[in-house]
Amino acid sequence: MFCIGESLNVMSKKIGTAFKERNPKPIQEEALFQKSKGMDYIDINLGPAKKDGVELMPWVVQTVQEVVNDIPLALDTSNIDAIEAALKVYKPTEKPVLINSIMCRPERYQKMIPIAAEYNADFIALMWGPEGLPRDENERAALCVELLYAANEAGIPNERIWVDGIVTPVNIQQPQLMSLLAFQAMLQDIAPGAKSTCGLSNISNGPPTHLRPILNQTYMIMLERNGMYSVISDPLDERLTEIAKGKRPDIVEMVHKAMDGEAPAANTLPKEMADYVKTVDVILGRTLYSDSWLEI
Repeated sequence: MFCIGESLNVMSKKIGTAFKERNPKPIQEEALFQKSKGMDYIDINLGPAKKDGVELMPWVVQTVQEVVNDIPLALDTSNIDAIEAALKVYKPTEKPVLINSIMCRPERYQKMIPIAAEYNADFIALMWGPEGLPRDENERAALCVELLYAANEAGIPNERIWVDGIVTPVNIQQPQLMSLLAFQAMLQDIAPGAKSTCGLSNISNGPPTHLRPILNQTYMIMLERNGMYSVISDPLDERLTEIAKGKRPDIVEMVHKAMDGEAPAANTLPKEMADYVKTVDVILGRTLYSDSWLEI
């Protein structure tokens, strides 16, 4: 599974300050760090960047590519003009640059699809429609068909499109996690050849910090079993990266058994494996979420 590093992000105090002050050092250090941790893409997240995005995004791209020029970048901002400005200065990498993202809203994709086509960019197709978050996998599928049809009409094949069905927090929108699993399993039938990705850390947005890694790791395995191609993930979570790169097949096997209801009872397992079994049960709604689910 491919990993897109999420931590070159305006929400980080250190990185946000570096963006504001145009200080290249922390940005380049973070890019090199992500490379050392095995990230396959580096996401540059400016947020809305309404005021200075058109100048800032290309500057950050050039700053990163001064020290890391062999890893493709993901351009992450809702400022369309900032994305186009960055594409104009982007130095080609072996894999195409990735636009993050294009929503399934006509006022967005009618402007952005031609930009992706002009610059031969891959793009993340975000299943956020005119009414916001889809209610279920069927609404996700309908949005997917609409957006990919528009891209195909512009000459962009499915293979250049990374579908993001949207991960939601486990503690407030658990049924949506099940819906995304179902949608992920449908994706190749409705969009043959399309890639997929997600903001993985959203599942643990809200639970205590020490519980975030087990949620992220477990759900990534569940999604990958249903065909997920990549995740936007935390480079600091070394175990998650190990799992993504196939280095912990024991954990993957246990999660699969838990999904199928075939795992041994948690109280008979070593704590490491018991935690994954318990977390599968929470994500699937077999047990109610609480911040103490690993202790029960």
